[in-house]
This record gives sequence, C-alpha cells and structure tokens, in this order.
Amino acid sequence: MSYKHTQFWNVDKLEAEETSSPAITEAGLCISEGETVAFPTETVYGLGADATNDNAVDKIFKAKGRPGDNPLIVHIGNVEQWGDLASVIPEMAQTLADSFWPGPLTLIVPKKQTVSEKVTAGLSSVAVRMPDHAVARALINAAGVPVAAPSANRSGRPSPTKAEHVLYDLDGRIAGIIDGGDAGFGLESTVVDCTGEKAVILRPGGITREQIETVLGTINVLETGKTSDSEAPKAPGMKYRHYAPSSPLFLVDNEMEEVIAKERLAGKKIGVLAVDEHKTKWEPLVDLFIPLGSVDNLSDIAAHLYHHLRLADESKVDVILCETFSKSGVGSAIMNRLEKAASSS
Repeated sequence: MSYKHTQFWNVDKLEAEETSSPAITEAGLCISEGETVAFPTETVYGLGADATNDNAVDKIFKAKGRPGDNPLIVHIGNVEQWGDLASVIPEMAQTLADSFWPGPLTLIVPKKQTVSEKVTAGLSSVAVRMPDHAVARALINAAGVPVAAPSANRSGRPSPTKAEHVLYDLDGRIAGIIDGGDAGFGLESTVVDCTGEKAVILRPGGITREQIETVLGTINVLETGKTSDSEAPKAPGMKYRHYAPSSPLFLVDNEMEEVIAKERLAGKKIGVLAVDEHKTKWEPLVDLFIPLGSVDNLSDIAAHLYHHLRLADESKVDVILCETFSKSGVGSAIMNRLEKAASSS
C-alpha cells in the first residue's frame, strides 16, 4: 500500500486544548473515512485508524508490516467510549482507570462482540487506554470513533517519539501525520490484564508497578513479558522482537571494557549507549558514544531512549553496546524495551 503524498499537519498542544483546530478536524475526518493518521501521545507516536472498521485496521497492519496475531490498543477520547468496547468493566479496572486515566495505562477487559477481531487478534478481550495528550484526545473526539493505534513505526523498529521518526519509517505508507512536538514519557503505556481474578502487569510502562500497588495492593507481573511461539499474545510486545535498531544491540552489565576489547579485536565499528557519568570512561574506546542521560534521572533516559537507539542505528556502526539499569520504578520499562530490542532476545 502506498500514498502519493502523506499529509503533514503541525498542531500545537495548546491549540488542541483551546480551539477547534482545522488540522485536527481534517485529520479526524481522515480517520472517520477509513484512513490511517499518525499522532502524538504522552508515550510515543501512534498510528491510528477507526477501530470499528476492518478495512481501516488492515491498513495499520500493512503499513507497519505487523503480524496479524499481535493485538492493537484502542484509544478513547472520553470515558463514555469505554462502555462501547467492554462487555464488562471489572472493579479493579475501574479503580485503575479512576486513578490513572487519562494517562499511560492500558487496561485489558472483556470485549463486546462489536469490537473488530482484527483489533483484538481474535481474543475475547480488548486493550483500552485514554491518552493524556490534548492532541490525541482532540483527534479521537474529532474522528467520532475509538481509534486503534500501535506505535507509528515499521514493525520491530524503535518506536517514534518525534514526527520525523514517523516520516522516516512510514512516509508514503500512511495518509497523514500530525506533528504535535516530542512525545512525553517516551516509552509505551503500562499494560494491565484485568480479565482474571487478580490484575497482572503484562508490560511495564509509564505507570509503575509501585504506583499501581498504591491503589490495588500487591500485583502480579508477567516476569518474562513474552509468550511462546504457538501462543497468541494478549498485549503488544509479548511475542515478537520489538524496538530494535538494524545493527545488533547487546546489553552489557559489568564487563563493558572486556566486551569492547573483544569487538575491537573482531574489527568491528562499535557504538556505546551509556549514562552521562560514564562518558569519559567509554568514549575514548569506541567509534561512537551516545550519552543516555544521568543515572539519577531515569525518566529523562526513558523519554529519549528510542531517539538514541535511532541515532546509533543511523551511524552505521557494526555493533551497539548498551549499559543496563535497575528494574525498579521506571527502570523496569527501560529494561523491558532494551531486552526486547537486544539481539540475544
């Protein structure tokens, strides 16, 4: 599928909050007519289409090259739309929505039969979230339909946090892109399965386990975050390699110097992603050093992680080495994405 021209709209966040923007109206009409539009959220840029239109949803999968058994998250602009998607809203799901919506939290609940099986990959549940981004909610409300929206990148690539990332991956493959500036948190939403007796975190993200436990008490976490090859994933990011640059990425704990020396002996051009505090240690030893941010500010590292992975990839190094992080708080989401992106995963 190709488009002669991918429409590009510049929309200021304040403009979306205060006015009926002509650009938002035009982009919303585009979605309501069955086309795909990329748009900013507080996590990453999403590729949106009418979640009630099978043909429109197909365009998402084709543009991204996404496997058909990988379900999509449905984005809503107001709480009333939730009832149009869920056959029942469990008490724990309602508690989480009341506490963290709008925000980077996706809730999996039993679906209504009216929800497209293409969106849910044939599952009996649907993943729903309300984004905390004025442009995103304005677009969804302008479209007048719930919007299915995975990240707006080629499947498997680092997710986009800037409109230019979307353009690089999907220009000519989608109908339009709304440029609303950089995404906020920079990593995808936390996904919580609310279809069982107890809530389970399937993917860490913008809402941490510690935050969720303040309202639900102790919560289970799917430690591997991955399903078997024969099992249908219940949420995005559970089965296939994700977020990966083209060059092989390896995670290094405490042996960075030894790994650099080994790769250098093999004649490889080496890139290293590490915290700012380690720049003077590793930069002289490698061909490319990309500072990720301070070890004392994991939120900043999360916000720019995908951009830094893309920068490393654009440099055409032979191998990318990346330091690891503690899995507490935001570090859990950072490590989840890095482990999915690593060549050893």
